[in-house]
Amino acid sequence: MGNRLVRMGIDVGGTHTKAVAIDNATYETIGKSSVKTTHDDRYGVAAGVVKAFQNCLRENDIAPEDVIFVAHSTTQATNALIEGDVACVGVLGMGPGGMESFLAKHQTRLKDIDLGSGRSIRIKNRYLSDSEEDEDTVRKAVKELKAEGAQVLVASDAYGVDDIAGEQFVFEIAHDEMGMETTVASDITKLYGLTRRTRTAAINASILTKMLNTANSTEESVRKAGVEVPLMIMRGDGGVMGSLMYLRASNGVCFEVGGTTTNIGVIKNGRPAIDYSVVGGHRTYISSLDVRVLGVAGGSMIRVNKSGVHDVGPRSAHIAGLDYAGFTDEDEIVEPRLEFFSPKEGDPEDYVAIRLKSGKRITVTNSCAANVLGLVTPKDFSYGNVNAARKAMQPIADYLHTTVEDVAAQILTRAYEKIEPIIMELDDKYRLEHDQISLVGVGGGATSLIGFCANKMNIKYGVPENAEVISSIGVALAMVRDVVERVVPNPTPEDIRSIKREAVDKAVESGAAPGSAEVHIEIDPQTSKLTGNRIPSPFIWTAPGGRRS
Repeated sequence: MGNRLVRMGIDVGGTHTKAVAIDNATYETIGKSSVKTTHDDRYGVAAGVVKAFQNCLRENDIAPEDVIFVAHSTTQATNALIEGDVACVGVLGMGPGGMESFLAKHQTRLKDIDLGSGRSIRIKNRYLSDSEEDEDTVRKAVKELKAEGAQVLVASDAYGVDDIAGEQFVFEIAHDEMGMETTVASDITKLYGLTRRTRTAAINASILTKMLNTANSTEESVRKAGVEVPLMIMRGDGGVMGSLMYLRASNGVCFEVGGTTTNIGVIKNGRPAIDYSVVGGHRTYISSLDVRVLGVAGGSMIRVNKSGVHDVGPRSAHIAGLDYAGFTDEDEIVEPRLEFFSPKEGDPEDYVAIRLKSGKRITVTNSCAANVLGLVTPKDFSYGNVNAARKAMQPIADYLHTTVEDVAAQILTRAYEKIEPIIMELDDKYRLEHDQISLVGVGGGATSLIGFCANKMNIKYGVPENAEVISSIGVALAMVRDVVERVVPNPTPEDIRSIKREAVDKAVESGAAPGSAEVHIEIDPQTSKLTGNRIPSPFIWTAPGGRRS
């Protein structure tokens, strides 16, 4: 092994999968590489993870044996919920019998969970009273749920927060003995509120199989590539958390623009804003960064009718299998013709494609518009061929009887109309002073949108160095955040010390180094909720051999 130790971070986006190499001693970015995300590969996104990793090593002369840590961030969970690619969930509720069973049975009996996209999580229910709970009745209930179509199981006991033994008993039979993937509700959250706790566990269970498959295929692919170092798979906000902390922002709006989606979040007083996730209009106990995901980004395609450009996104060029006009060789753009089409089944039929003389089709995106208007510079990731973009957009201008510049302005205005309300909503929610709001643009498509939006809103903005790979840097720095919540009336100093220790222990179990962060304690006197939120520090961790870097 050489003298240099390297940490690798790989962020999987809707359009690109980007790898970054970080010097473990100096935190310097020493290499980066990008490939198109491999949605359609038989190994799924794992193939792109390995390709980006191998390219980064080769292109930057990094020896595989110098890599001591690999992490990749995935949005598979979010995408599964958005797209309805979820498992049917069997809920086995438990609690008191007799007359007392009415409330517990009602609270654990879930209806199908609407995902807000015309799709839902299908739920099957059973209930066992404490007196009925033995090995035979649990086996019988699990078999019945499986026969009704349940693919995964949730064990939810009315008294699980105070005594998890009943739920653990079901787990040992359903999972260990019968081989059914199982979620223990009180292991997901220790907060009271039986219906909300059960619903949170059901949502978790619905994506459990997909996430395990993704994790296993990624690990298998990485191992086949000859990588034997520890592999961490982080949820999508791990990279966002890392980028916010890495930038050392104190107050502002993080504006992360990829090719397919834009993520907008807030950092206030040096801490990223955190809230409970809402699924299908129901609040859950899933604590995550309060990040809004919009289907408008650098690669978003445009929709046109006789009145003009009337929408941008959510379909992106990469998902539609088309190249950006602005990233096409100018010599290819001969006799461009406007066509309208539906990129994917169920999409509207007024998305724009440009047919070239060769028969090839390309498309026009936000990045193309930004290049035409001179909003990006040669040093920006989204900088393309301005002349190529102009030539491809001319048929649209002719169709609308206007100029190419006006078409470009319409495109970015439609994008702004989706983005501005979200920024203002977060501004109001977190009481940011308008004259102090600063947009921090990260992601490969940041310069395609941030300047136009900031100027429209008359607010400051900035794009830091390495903006296009900030999330990958955050992943490489292993920003592990954990939240521990308990209902503790009148908490004592020992209660507070206990929850601090638990938050740190959970983070270390997830891969963080001991002593690498502070734990922020919040006490809600109205609900008696005690929260320990571990906020990571990006520049302190334990180096090999126990030395503090």
